[in-house]
Amino acid sequence: MRIELRDGVLHTDGAPGLLATADYPYYRDDPTVWRDRLRTLRDETGIRVVTSYFPWRHHQPDADSPPDFTGATRPDRDLVGYLRICAELGLSVIAKPGPFIHAETNYGGLPDWICPAVNPEVEATLDAEGNPVLWSGSVRGPDGRVERRPLPAPLGAHFAVRVGDWMRAVDKEVLSAATTPDGPVVLVQIANEGLFTDGALPLWAYDYSAPGLAFFRGKLAEYYGSLDAYNEVHGTGHGDWAEVEPPRERRVAESVQEQLARADWGRYHSDLLTEAYHTWTAALAPGVPVLVNLNPPAEHPHSFDGWLARVRPERWDGIHYGFTNWMGVVSTDHTSHARYVVAAKRAPGPNLEENWGFSELYDRAYAAGATSFHQSLLALAAGATGINVYTGVATSGWGDDLDVMHAPPYPDCPPIDAQGNPTDKAGTVRMLADFFEAHGAEFLAATPAAGSSWGLYAPYAAVAAWAPDDDDSGAGCGRPLRDFHERIRAEGGDYRIVDLESATAETLAGHPDLVLHGGPFMHERVQRLLAGHLAAGHSVRLGGEVPRLDELLRPCTVLAEALAAGPVPAPARVLTPTVVSGHADAYWRSVSPDTGYLTVLVQSDNEGPVTVSVPLGGEQVATVTVVSAKGGAALVRIVGGELDDFLVTGLNSYLDSAVTPVVGLGEESVRADGASDLARVKGELRTLRH
Repeated sequence: MRIELRDGVLHTDGAPGLLATADYPYYRDDPTVWRDRLRTLRDETGIRVVTSYFPWRHHQPDADSPPDFTGATRPDRDLVGYLRICAELGLSVIAKPGPFIHAETNYGGLPDWICPAVNPEVEATLDAEGNPVLWSGSVRGPDGRVERRPLPAPLGAHFAVRVGDWMRAVDKEVLSAATTPDGPVVLVQIANEGLFTDGALPLWAYDYSAPGLAFFRGKLAEYYGSLDAYNEVHGTGHGDWAEVEPPRERRVAESVQEQLARADWGRYHSDLLTEAYHTWTAALAPGVPVLVNLNPPAEHPHSFDGWLARVRPERWDGIHYGFTNWMGVVSTDHTSHARYVVAAKRAPGPNLEENWGFSELYDRAYAAGATSFHQSLLALAAGATGINVYTGVATSGWGDDLDVMHAPPYPDCPPIDAQGNPTDKAGTVRMLADFFEAHGAEFLAATPAAGSSWGLYAPYAAVAAWAPDDDDSGAGCGRPLRDFHERIRAEGGDYRIVDLESATAETLAGHPDLVLHGGPFMHERVQRLLAGHLAAGHSVRLGGEVPRLDELLRPCTVLAEALAAGPVPAPARVLTPTVVSGHADAYWRSVSPDTGYLTVLVQSDNEGPVTVSVPLGGEQVATVTVVSAKGGAALVRIVGGELDDFLVTGLNSYLDSAVTPVVGLGEESVRADGASDLARVKGELRTLRH
């Protein structure tokens, strides 16, 4: 079996498919129930790919002893046996060896002995003020709270050696015999949500440690070529690279040179991720594709800019993009919706953690499967290539050495409970899994009805990330993107994101209407690319300042001249679905003029049916009616202008919403015989009552 990731899509022996997965934290359960829980997960949800973290602290609690992957020291460490069970049950596995995993484990899954507070050879990650960056440890203090401990600097020498040892041990003792085609492991995920669940933190949050700054200055030397060249551009007189200081203070930039220094620091954050990902992957040397998952931007005004400056998948060279959830209920929270959509649109890749089980820890809305169903469909509509159930199974068999913070079960309301029984959510997941087993490849190949594209110029994000919340002067990216998102959503449209620094004229031609926010400088190559886009008859709509300098602050007016040469062509009209009645979002992906997929995302305050007008080929218009629970959703396949398979939720226990679901198109209308979820997959009608 040959496994590949192409443009974020999983291909098995050349055939594309939508990646549907569920997480099982084997390390939190009694090994005697592993087989039963995995079998139940497979049979009740239809999921055939399991994701599992490999906690470093669990398998190697003692620095002077080798990791235990066979259960020699404790049965629940028998990772080799766990993977054997997966293979025997016909389940594929995404292996997630960290080194940092979060997963609500003590110290993020890192062993205590790698903590700088315990081992003086390990350097700590530092913030802009020189303070160690802290994470929850493994011991409760006198006040009952879990103590917070410093995190290792990711590029620190001793930490790098020990991480390399861990990864090589995982490869030699686990993955070498467990990867496809001889074993169940088909993909590997490195790290979690950045490096230390820090992908969404501000640019001043890390890493100002000595090894971090040495790497930063080394990258400056590569980028500028010489210290003299750096001094000339930045207006400085440094006699040694060690004298170059990164930005540390959040304020309005006083000069274009200060803006450029912020762009340098943003590029460093991208380089830091890239370096860690490649170093850890090289030590692991897996024989299958490697991906990562990034948490979406945080809720703060500056977070979009910091996130966009740091998250640069185009620079990862063979490491593939994925993302997580954990930022709020999108059917209720407007801010969460924007953050989630941007994460899904940033690059092609799967959602690798969607909350299907944590209501007590995060939000009571997740007690209802409709909440997670809605979010999974939104991710796919926005561009995700896969969905995940985190976690698929509740567990209750861990000790304080692994997690001192949380009481069983973990989580509290997943598809399979702690006794191994399927819950109502299992049937909801089964609807999704079966639908995309039948139609996933076609769905992913379909073309979104997107009009405009946001032109991402990451140096502007790095500059704007440092601006105070009330300052919109100078270069911009994240906050204008947020405004653009809201405008497109209000118009009922859709959009894409394209990275301008890595784009070519050919790729940019697929984005005929580009929107971006300017600043004082821009790479000459990017200016010429945009000028050529205009010359080819496409649209470039630039807000804010028109750049008149290149990346080295030399005069460059290529884009300014192109914009001044004549009126910007009006963007071509893209036919998008229109919500005629009801409070909902609608997304259309077309396979052919009269065939495609309509996603209807019903908001939590909706009352009554939702009616959507979908433009098909020529003058043909499909009018689709959906009756769904509040906060629910529907996915409708239209073939030849006729209603085909569909999914719709009629129940949302959290909102006390129970309706008789309906899906109608033209003269055909399918109605359940009572309050339930309703599906038609391969022509077979299914009703799910909770």
